[in-house]
Amino acid sequence: MKKVLKSTLILSLAFLAFAFINPDKATSLTDKGDVIKWYTWEEAIKLNETHPKKLFVDVYTDWCGWCKRMDQTTFTDPGVAKLMNKHFYPVKFNAEQQENVVFKNYTLKYIPNAGRKGVHELAYSLLDGKMGYPAFVYLDEKQDRITISPGYKEADAIIKELTFIGEEHYKNKSFNEFSKAYGK
Repeated sequence: MKKVLKSTLILSLAFLAFAFINPDKATSLTDKGDVIKWYTWEEAIKLNETHPKKLFVDVYTDWCGWCKRMDQTTFTDPGVAKLMNKHFYPVKFNAEQQENVVFKNYTLKYIPNAGRKGVHELAYSLLDGKMGYPAFVYLDEKQDRITISPGYKEADAIIKELTFIGEEHYKNKSFNEFSKAYGK
């Protein structure tokens, strides 16, 4: 028993030492893609400048119960995390945030008298004014919208979407065509 405890302690200390020497590598060793790395809008746009990738934008509000449920269930699924991290810069965007956002050289602002508690112009624009939550917006590498996906989704449903968009099946078939062949 003492040998097991001693070995565990030595491995833990070695990992901590490695983490202090190279924290980026230590993080990647612990999560192994099983956790979604969420970015702010600004972080994702900046990363996309040097390493182009699609964006997955989770448009949510603080009061949305289904948004919270997705955070606790769907977005904690390892399969969802793996696909999300592989193909996208995942962005959490609060539709009611009040900070300005620059998008394609336009400064977008919070509109206090719109929606339930106000709405941000970016959320309004991304969702074509259909303000329901949760809602997901897929953007290509140039930040042009691929599609909007409204509503709560279980892991298997969002995995199908992430595969459809991430592997670029959307370029040559409809989602219905893809869905019929998916998983066969």
